[in-house]
Amino acid sequence: MSRRFGRFGNGSPWTAFAFGRRGRFFEAGEVRLALLSLLAEGPKHGYQLMKEMEERSGGVYSASAGSVYPTLQQLEDEGLIAAEMQGGRRVFTLTKEGRDELAKDPDAVRQIWERAEECEDWGHMGPESFVVFGQIGMLAKASLRAARHGSTQRVSEILDRARRELDKL
Repeated sequence: MSRRFGRFGNGSPWTAFAFGRRGRFFEAGEVRLALLSLLAEGPKHGYQLMKEMEERSGGVYSASAGSVYPTLQQLEDEGLIAAEMQGGRRVFTLTKEGRDELAKDPDAVRQIWERAEECEDWGHMGPESFVVFGQIGMLAKASLRAARHGSTQRVSEILDRARRELDKL
């Protein structure tokens, strides 16, 4: 029996945290697509790309220079982006080949940014959010205990109702 959890339905209960199959924010090849899609919006330098990736994930994903710059170099070597010096920084732009590459799989790009959007709220929690962590933990524990005793449908209904009520606040 196959179960679908969360928005992405990949069979894992951890999809609520919007990470990929291996617990990473970006799966293989996705940093590349994310960078291409950001450059489709206009020229940017590496630091801008890193900050934008972090902002779009609400701070959950923090792009490292060690993953972004080698990917940019690879994209440049493949002719998908071009770089030029502006104000002492290398500014990258998407080439026609890069636009063609991006157009090959628009669904993958859409899914990347939908997943980032799912994370956005996690990064914007302030001190007031921590007040409810204890209650969230107790709710999770009670939910798992009830589900273990065969009440999964009822647990799902209760949690869905609670989420809808909280979303209204």
